[in-house]
Amino acid sequence: MAEFKYEIVKELGVISEGARGWNKELNLISWNDNPPKFDIRDWSPDHSRMGKGTSLTEEEMNRLIELFNTRDEEDSFE
Repeated sequence: MAEFKYEIVKELGVISEGARGWNKELNLISWNDNPPKFDIRDWSPDHSRMGKGTSLTEEEMNRLIELFNTRDEEDSFE
């Protein structure tokens, strides 16, 4: 498996806390010295281990927010 490196440029916040102590977080992360992206994934408490996640450019994040904000009321879980 190819090695990769990452730097958490900014911790934006915890989305949810898992039962095993890991948190689902939104962070700005630079992968392999590339420009940072918005990243959503599970992290161990000390950020030494991570789960699968997804990274979004600023444009993709803006589109996600737009889609979320314009959803129909029947698309809500409440």
